[in-house]
Amino acid sequence: MANKIQAQVKKLFQSQLAIPIVALLILVLFNLIRDPSFFSIVIKKNNLGNTVLSGNLVSILNGASELVILSIGMTLVTSATKGQDISIGAAAAIAGSVFVKILRSGEIGAASILGGFLLACVVATIFCLFNGVLIAKFNIQPMIASLILYTAGRPIAYWINGGATPNVESPLLTYIGGFIPHIAVPTPILVVILFIILINLLLTKTTLSLYIQSVGINERAAKLNGIDPVMMKMIVFVILGLCVTMAGSINVCRIGLINHETILLDIEMDAILAVAIGGNSLGGGKFKLSGSILGAYIIQALTITLYAMKVSSTAVKAYKAVVIVIIVVAGSPVVKVWLGRMKDKLLAKTAVKSAAKVEAR
Repeated sequence: MANKIQAQVKKLFQSQLAIPIVALLILVLFNLIRDPSFFSIVIKKNNLGNTVLSGNLVSILNGASELVILSIGMTLVTSATKGQDISIGAAAAIAGSVFVKILRSGEIGAASILGGFLLACVVATIFCLFNGVLIAKFNIQPMIASLILYTAGRPIAYWINGGATPNVESPLLTYIGGFIPHIAVPTPILVVILFIILINLLLTKTTLSLYIQSVGINERAAKLNGIDPVMMKMIVFVILGLCVTMAGSINVCRIGLINHETILLDIEMDAILAVAIGGNSLGGGKFKLSGSILGAYIIQALTITLYAMKVSSTAVKAYKAVVIVIIVVAGSPVVKVWLGRMKDKLLAKTAVKSAAKVEAR
């Protein structure tokens, strides 16, 4: 039994998830040493009188919700196109602006929220498909193609609401961005869990995951095997449209307004880092969504840790950059090869010592 557990642990740390798991363990241990109560969860009453869960752990899971959703979309885009879409923050701003525009056109209710979300999804998907066409049809590099929307997206979001930053208030929106009465877990966490389950079913119960990875690994070979690379790339951008809409809508429900300049600002950089920290190749091909999801939570855990250490908001990005560089370099192929050689040398020395002991006997 012990050998079996040891073999499973060894297999895990040789897998793609080794780096994010080690990084997460280091963060957990650091916080437990610094403050043993860092991950404690308390039950309290919120402003509405509802019993809710609170604490740093809840803040990490809740605060990373938008990033987790966008990291999933970024992972699929990276896999299929061998590049990254740097306009997801701007696309989320557009989706959020459309969502608010519909909500403010009449009384806010379940129907208007659903209608606003669906219309925002359509609009965001059209903009994402614009990037997809440039990439799939015109063979423009993903980062260059998405630079157009990255530049123009937030001004478009500003224009949608007539150059204003309107508020939206409704108990239903508060439930989506905060807590549902009699449910102690923040709603965004529940939304993320549901989305992960649905996207996992889509990728595991169909051949979509295989096709996306095939296109990313070798587009010509995939085409010879009957897979349409253009169609696969368009599909990942449709999924990305859904992701940016969900992220933008959740953020609007959290804060009760749309500000085109600040909504999910720099989220695209965190999403790319989450993909990299998760052990996924930024050059496309094989991917592991669980790695990107772990990467997103690591980034949020690092942010919360720095704030708990009284680091100023202006310095947080610098500290995050240093830690993330260390994590990414540790997971690079060069370092992995070097560690492999070190391991082989240690095993060889151990074997020599063992043989010498046997001869001595």
